Amino acid sequence: MKTSALSLAAALGASLLLVACGGAPAAPGTVQAQTANALPEGRIAEGEARANVKSAATGQTCLDCHGADGNDPLDPTYPKIGGQHRDYLAHALQGYRSGDREHALMSNQAADLDDQQIADLAAYFASRPAQIRDLHGVHSIN
Repeated sequence: MKTSALSLAAALGASLLLVACGGAPAAPGTVQAQTANALPEGRIAEGEARANVKSAATGQTCLDCHGADGNDPLDPTYPKIGGQHRDYLAHALQGYRSGDREHALMSNQAADLDDQQIADLAAYFASRPAQIRDLHGVHSIN
């Protein structure tokens, strides 16, 4: 009986901890931020709209270079970002914005994005179908 009570108490404590850490569920059409990036909730519809806005710095939209749904890049060296992990996308955009990560186009594209816009873009592209290639079995030439 004592072991059952201890097990029940441990399970209840773990459940309370999970609820406390998780917070309220995300509203429909949003992606709840649960990341060290400390961004607001990403809104998919707003991210889609932002992906179609031409940057003042480059005159390009996200879709101009990464293609429809982020899966048809203009250049084969540009990544497919549709279906990529939201945290990865947000972290990359934050890095381009801060200068910690550099790319001739992306640094300028991200320079004027605020945290909400980054969260929205990351939520939108993460929600798209994934066409990310698995490099398993690909060998480099030495």
